[in-house]
Parts: sequence; C-alpha cells; structure tokens
Amino acid sequence: MTTILIDADACPVVKETIQIASTFGFRCILICDTTHEMHRDGAETIIVSKGADAVDFVLVNRVQKNDIVVTQDYGLAAMVLAKKGHPIDQNGRRYTEENIDQLLYARHTAQKVRMAGGRLRGPKKRSKESDLKFEESLKKLCAELVGM
Repeated sequence: MTTILIDADACPVVKETIQIASTFGFRCILICDTTHEMHRDGAETIIVSKGADAVDFVLVNRVQKNDIVVTQDYGLAAMVLAKKGHPIDQNGRRYTEENIDQLLYARHTAQKVRMAGGRLRGPKKRSKESDLKFEESLKKLCAELVGM
C-alpha cells in the first residue's frame, strides 16, 4: 500500500494532503518534532525529538518504493528519490532525477551568499492558487501510482 509521508514541520498543505490520501485509500503519516507537534484525523503522527534533520532521518528511514513524500527540503527529496519514492513540494512541484541536482546546487549557492553576509528574497506569500496547484499535482501523482 502506498503511504504519503508529510514532513509536517511548517507544512502548509497538511489538511489537503490528508484529504487526498483518504480519497485514494493511501495511508498518511505526519512526522514532526516536539516544537511542531500536531495531530489530525485521518493521519498517523510520529513525533521526534527536536534536532537538526531529526524529522528528515526518521522520514527517510520509513519511506518505501513508490511512497509519496511532501517536503520543502531538497536534501530530503534527494534521499527519497534514491529510495525510489516520489517527493513533491507544497506548491505541487515534483522533484525528479532531472531537476534535483539543479535544485541542490541552487540551495548550495544561496547558502554561500548568506554565509558571506548577503541577503536573498524570501518566498512569496502563500496563495489559494498555490494550494489548488498542489492538490492538482498530488492527485495526478496518486492516480499514476494507482494505475501502476
């Protein structure tokens, strides 16, 4: 059975993901640390100790082939891809073997700019259109996996 795992710390599409998982009959697991603890009907919650990448390590150890992972973290997405999972971000962008290297490089470059004292623009304010795009993309991914 396909599972949707959510990197739930600061994830803006938890409710939408749980609803879509339910529609497709997929199991849904929220993984969060003690500072972001949450419980939602329709999903199992795993709480981990607060710490750098603690949620990421638990999540990547649980992901199986063809599971879906909702995350904003490019590094975690790369590890999910290595395990033949399907990472997707909160805006509906699917991480793939074709785009992950470029995304990781951009993250590395941005980190170098910040370490040198530079500033970068933050993300745009979340919109209803972002939620709708996410839902459409996640439904399409789920349908693809059901059809496999």
